[in-house]
Amino acid sequence: MARLRTARRILMGGAALAAAGWALRDVPAELGVRPLTSGPDRVARIRRSPQFRDGVFVNTMPETTLVTTPPSGMLRELARDRDQRRPAGPVPLRVPPAGEASAGVRAVWFGHATTLVEIEGRRVLFDPVWSKRPSPSQLAGPKRHHPMPMSLRELPQVDAIAISHDHYDHLDMATVRSLTALQRAPFLVPLGIGAHLERWGVPAYRIIELDWEEEAEVAGLRFVATAARHFSGRTLTRNDTLWGSWVVAGPAKRVFYAGDSGYFEGYRGIGSAHGPFDLTLMPVGAYSPAWPDIHMNPEEAVNAHLDLGGRLLLPVHWATFTLALHPWSEPVERLWREAKARDVSIAVPRPGEAVDADAAPAVDGWWETLA
Repeated sequence: MARLRTARRILMGGAALAAAGWALRDVPAELGVRPLTSGPDRVARIRRSPQFRDGVFVNTMPETTLVTTPPSGMLRELARDRDQRRPAGPVPLRVPPAGEASAGVRAVWFGHATTLVEIEGRRVLFDPVWSKRPSPSQLAGPKRHHPMPMSLRELPQVDAIAISHDHYDHLDMATVRSLTALQRAPFLVPLGIGAHLERWGVPAYRIIELDWEEEAEVAGLRFVATAARHFSGRTLTRNDTLWGSWVVAGPAKRVFYAGDSGYFEGYRGIGSAHGPFDLTLMPVGAYSPAWPDIHMNPEEAVNAHLDLGGRLLLPVHWATFTLALHPWSEPVERLWREAKARDVSIAVPRPGEAVDADAAPAVDGWWETLA
C-alpha cells in the first residue's frame, strides 16, 4: 500500500510538472521581439521618429517617476488588505447586443481596457485581452475578477483592432492569435509593436504601424495615433516600442481612446487638433502617488476629458485586474464625485453593457454592493 501511495505521488508530481511545462512553453514568444532587431524598414522608421532618442522612445514632457523597480514596501502593501482590492461578490455581466453596428456611437466595455466601439456603422476593438491573467505566464500574475461577457468566437466581425501599447494588460498574445484566425481586420499599433505581432503570426498586410500624429484610413474611418504619457516593455528592457492613444473619426462622429497615460498638457493640443469628441474612453484605475507620470487618477481623467472637448466619458482600466493598492471600487467612486462636481457626463456600464453616446444610461452605482 505504501508503494502504491508513493507511486501515486510520483505520478501526480510528474503530471504537475508536465502541466507547468506546458503552461510555460509560450513564455519566450510572449516576451515579444526587440524591434531594432526586426526588419530594416521598421528599424529605419523607428530611428527617424521624433520620439526616439538614444536608443529608446521617450515622452515629450518631463518625467519625475522611475518605473524600472517597484516602490519600496509595495510588495508588503500588496499582501495587506487584499479583500479591499477585489469585488465582494460576482461582478454583474450583460450580454452585448447583436445585429448591425450603431449608425452613431455605441460602446461595449468588456472589462479593464478592452472595449468594442461602434462608430457610424463600423466596429473598432481596443486593447483586446481575453486571457485569465495579463502576464507572460498564465500560472502567475493578477487573475481577472470576472469572466468576459462573450467569447472571442461570439465576437462580431470588426473593422479594426487598435492597440495602445505593449504591456500585458493591453496586448495579449493568445488573444492576438485568436483574432488573427477568427477576424479579418487589420491591427493598428504604435511604432515597433508590429514586430511582436509578426512573431505571433499576424500577416504583415494586416499590420499598420504609426508614429504620433501619423494617420491611416480603414473602412472609411480615420485613425490618428496620438500622444500619451506612459512607457512600454514586455521584459526588463524598457521603451523599445512606442505607446500612444487613438483618435477615431468618421464623417460626423469622433471617439478618443487614451490607452494608459499620466495626465499631461498635450490633451489640450489633441482636443484642439482632432476634437471635440462624442465619446472619450479614459483610464481611471491602477493609479498611485508613486507613479503619477504614467497612470492618471479619476480627477485627472476628468481634466483630460474636458481638455479633449469630450461630451461623454466612459471609464476604463478598472474592475477586472488588481494592478495597484487602491480599493476595487475607489476609481469609479472618485470619478462619480468629480463628474457631478464639474457637471461632466459619464457612463459606468457593467461589463458587456452597451452605452449609446447619445442616450447613455444614468449612473446607478451598481458597484456599491461589491465594494
